[in-house]
Amino acid sequence: MILSDWKAIPEAARGATVALGNFDGVHLGHRAVLRAAHAARPGLKLVALTFEPHPREHFRPDDPPFRLTLAEAKAGALMQAGAHYVLALPFDAALAAMPAEAFVAEVLHGALAARHLSCGADFAFGHRRGGDVAFLAARAEALGMGLSVVPPVTDEGGPLSSSRIRRALQDGYPERAASELGRPWEIRGTVSHGDKRGRTIGFPTANVPLGRHLEPARGVYAIRATLADGQVVPGVANIGLRPTVGGTESRVEAHLFDYEGDLYGQEIGVALWHFLRPERRFPGLPALVAQIQADAAEARRLLG
Repeated sequence: MILSDWKAIPEAARGATVALGNFDGVHLGHRAVLRAAHAARPGLKLVALTFEPHPREHFRPDDPPFRLTLAEAKAGALMQAGAHYVLALPFDAALAAMPAEAFVAEVLHGALAARHLSCGADFAFGHRRGGDVAFLAARAEALGMGLSVVPPVTDEGGPLSSSRIRRALQDGYPERAASELGRPWEIRGTVSHGDKRGRTIGFPTANVPLGRHLEPARGVYAIRATLADGQVVPGVANIGLRPTVGGTESRVEAHLFDYEGDLYGQEIGVALWHFLRPERRFPGLPALVAQIQADAAEARRLLG
């Protein structure tokens, strides 16, 4: 269940164990924070407390989109990872100005009546990030709340983080991102009308705007699309500007193998499995069609 108003917490969500974080991507490190919260008090409900929009979007609205998971997908992944409730606090000027002391006393202790907290070692909160883990530990102890501070999950590349996963995607390594997320990275969006060119060359595509998602490396990917009815269909997708046909706005154009159906207006998820090649301009449509045929064959081979 998704909650957004900390001043109206249902009784069933009070007295829980609370995992704290931005949780963009809900990667393996984030799941360790959720597991620690549950392990500390397994008899209690588990609340994941996060912020929407991401604080960076609030403070730096002109930054290029960088999100790995938008609000709905993030909440879904948190609940799949064991949260009974997701409290997505609206991150606005009032919350940004709330002192760390007030956040602990009013939100965590007062509104949520949290019994136990968990967070990553670098968690910071409150006005100008005035509250760090040491502050949280002292205040939690004074108010009778337990606290688990979870060290970063690491692998041979170092600590897992959302920024590291973003870099892997921007560098064209979706497999690396998937191993750190614990699942392939997915762009979710509503299929919109494109310029209908794909169907004229034998490759109809579902067009999904990137919206506030991070833009990964521009180019062609082997993908699996999850449709609104839960069906998963393999395919090939181009992400980028489509320079051969004069495109000006980055988007996902996914061609689903052996699929016939109208997807307009449906929300679908496009999961990136393999990066095939960078986007490039072709001298004309025949060269583009030949390359799309080769891309589709390679994607079918990689997806097995």
